[in-house]
Amino acid sequence: MVHLHFVRPCLLAWRSRQRRLLLLSLMLGALGCCNGRREHLRPRNDRRNIRPNIILVLTDDQDVELGSMDVMDKTRQIMEQGGTHFANAFVTTPMCCPSRSSILTGKYTHNHHVYTNNENCSSPFWQATHEPHTFGAYLSRSGYRTGYFGKYLNEYNGTYVPPGWLEWAGLVRNSRFYNYTISRNGIQEKHGFVYEKDYLTDLITNDSIRFFRKSKDEFPLRPVLMVLSHAAPHGPEDSAPQYADKFPNVSQHITPSYNFGPNYDKHWFVSHMQRMLPIHMEFTNILQRKRLQTLLSVDDSVEKIFQMLQDTGELDNTYIIFTADHGYHVGQFGLVKGKSLPYEFDIRVPFYMRGPEIQPGTRVSQPVLNIDLAPTMLDIAGLKAPGDMDGKSVLKLVLPRRLNSRKQNHWRNSFLIERGKMFRLKQVGNKGLYTLIGKSDRMREVCERPEFQTACQQSKQKWQCVEDPDGRLRLQKCKPRSQSGVLRRVKNPALPTLPMPDDCICPSDPSDPPGGLSKTERRNQRKFLKIHLTQKYKPRFIGTRPIRSARRRPRRRRSRWVGGNWRLTKRHHTPTAWVHKARRRRPLPPASRSRKKYHREPSLKVTRRCSILSNSTIRCDGHLYSSIKAWKHHKSKIEDQIEDLQVKIKSLKEVKGHLKTKRPDKCDCIKSYSSKKRSLSRQKHKTVHPFKGQSRATVSPWLQQYRLEKRRKKVKKTLKKMKRGGDCKAPGITCFTHTNEHWQTPPFWTLGTFCACTSASNSTYWCVRTLNTTHNTLFCEFATSTIEYYDLDVDPYQLRNTASLLPTYLTDWYMTELQALRSCRGHKQCNPSGRPATTAEYPKSTGDELGSGWSKSR
Repeated sequence: MVHLHFVRPCLLAWRSRQRRLLLLSLMLGALGCCNGRREHLRPRNDRRNIRPNIILVLTDDQDVELGSMDVMDKTRQIMEQGGTHFANAFVTTPMCCPSRSSILTGKYTHNHHVYTNNENCSSPFWQATHEPHTFGAYLSRSGYRTGYFGKYLNEYNGTYVPPGWLEWAGLVRNSRFYNYTISRNGIQEKHGFVYEKDYLTDLITNDSIRFFRKSKDEFPLRPVLMVLSHAAPHGPEDSAPQYADKFPNVSQHITPSYNFGPNYDKHWFVSHMQRMLPIHMEFTNILQRKRLQTLLSVDDSVEKIFQMLQDTGELDNTYIIFTADHGYHVGQFGLVKGKSLPYEFDIRVPFYMRGPEIQPGTRVSQPVLNIDLAPTMLDIAGLKAPGDMDGKSVLKLVLPRRLNSRKQNHWRNSFLIERGKMFRLKQVGNKGLYTLIGKSDRMREVCERPEFQTACQQSKQKWQCVEDPDGRLRLQKCKPRSQSGVLRRVKNPALPTLPMPDDCICPSDPSDPPGGLSKTERRNQRKFLKIHLTQKYKPRFIGTRPIRSARRRPRRRRSRWVGGNWRLTKRHHTPTAWVHKARRRRPLPPASRSRKKYHREPSLKVTRRCSILSNSTIRCDGHLYSSIKAWKHHKSKIEDQIEDLQVKIKSLKEVKGHLKTKRPDKCDCIKSYSSKKRSLSRQKHKTVHPFKGQSRATVSPWLQQYRLEKRRKKVKKTLKKMKRGGDCKAPGITCFTHTNEHWQTPPFWTLGTFCACTSASNSTYWCVRTLNTTHNTLFCEFATSTIEYYDLDVDPYQLRNTASLLPTYLTDWYMTELQALRSCRGHKQCNPSGRPATTAEYPKSTGDELGSGWSKSR
């Protein structure tokens, strides 16, 4: 029999051994799982533990539709044949600063609020709100050595280094190739016109290669992020000397839409542009040639970067991305040059990518955007993109291990293209819900009311809707009419006669004769005589006898200059006695008595001892030039006076500002007293503007139409004058003048000065671009209420707007999709096809409506 006090210790020891064996087996199992992914544990300094390097090569204004990539053979061989070509790459806003802000932040324009190249571009709001959240800042905090070289934002002034960039060589202001300023780590560095050391494309390439080599030499285990932001092919299109004779007969830009017109079916700006003149067409040929020449230096830059990666052994551990900030047009639809339009030539960009695990020579047809760049680079670095980024990583489209994933099939089918901003919030009902609505939408809502449909024809109609020559809707006040239809003034017999205010003393009309009657009084007296007199009398007004007497007096005969001699009256030949007497008594001046010439030069006495002569020469007394003590005393006195005057000027400005805020009401002295009573009568009725408050416009419909036609003719006349090389400006249109001195490098422009226009102030738009295996469309709404629709499978060059053929349910569907995208935030809201791309989600259109031929996108 075994005693229990011997069994219990043995049982406890056995359990302890079992626990140790179980723990050991769990550790071995975990090690086995790890060995499933890699054969052995790598040491800490193994190069395979290093995260990949990232190099972004960005060009400025580079198109795809006009054949710019056809001349970059080295880039296409390295990036397209050695990596992936994204055939359907777009930008969400085809303008420099908004697109670059989207690239940096991964957000749509309506979320980062950089709407133009001026407004909010590198502003204090941008610096405080969005710059700390760019992809450079995220990667720098995660351990990357970051460097930025080249153009940053259009309004960047070079006084600071944006957060997140270890090595900074940002271009100050807009693109240039020579005579520019670089902010090198916060210190401004000026460059001249010497190609070997100043050409911007080569400078960016050399600085980036130097930074990469230095980073790998000093920190071999840290990954590198570099951005090479080239100015090419942006203006002034200065090419390298060795490429100045390339492409003499370029013609890639002559597409079916080249100089196509008239375009009355498109929005206001394009519809008002006329076809190009021969001088403009010649300019487009030279412009395209110079643009392609600048891209040859970028082609060399890509090759140098590629060779540097091979030399350092980092090629297989580096992702290279090549793209542009937006496209460009050269002569399309009669527009000499420019960007910012929602058509394919402005929104399509080149997009190539190569790196580890990317299959060479592959092609991706899904639409990718500029807002996808930031999430993609964070994904490469192993970081999760923030939820407020609107873009998505494109790695799921190119990496083999992700190609068959469920998320890859849920790629976007539609995306937003926008230019401009929505203006205010509108409350809906009493629930406190707000929806964004622009001014054009508000005007359209008001003008759809029945009381504004007719042109001042309804009884008691106060307002009417009119359309400006630029296509914008306006509300104008209807002027009352009599029964005969003639314009009449508003009268209110019930309004009491009001005396003029006591503090309003109106001066007499300068055109009224002194001592006579005013124009209003003469008009009243003439009206009275016309009513009460039956015979025809010449009117003589009360109080005008002195004037009539003065008019009957004979005029003096004056001396006249005839044939170089004075024709004098008879009395001028015989001076009177008192004239001779006065001449005898008049003393002669000292100069005449002494017969000595003396001329005193006029001067302005500034101080007691110094004066400024008429020829801007300063002269002081001789003692100041000889005595240092007197010089110091007088200089100190002048400085004290300047300081006192500055204080006084500041006080005067404050008083001026105070007076502006406390300005009393004006006395209506320009109008007569009767007109003042009428204005008081109108103010008493207070006809309120139904949209924006009280209006000053009180003209008849026929006068409104006349003014509109007159303004249209003026705009056409101005445009014709600009094309002839005259005044280069038009209301609401951005234009430029090109001269022989604009280009400083060959080939030169020698055909003289001309003017052309690039954009208009009312060209704000929002578009939804749909692209999948069944649909390839563009639907746009402009600020001028114009709707444009293009089926790019039927009309790939967008020559004709077919919005009028859209049935109502299709228009409503596109408007709903557009409204959702205009206010989206984050990648979950801004990618409407984060769901299977099935045709059931899209409305069908018949061949009779839009033309048959839905096919796969190009």
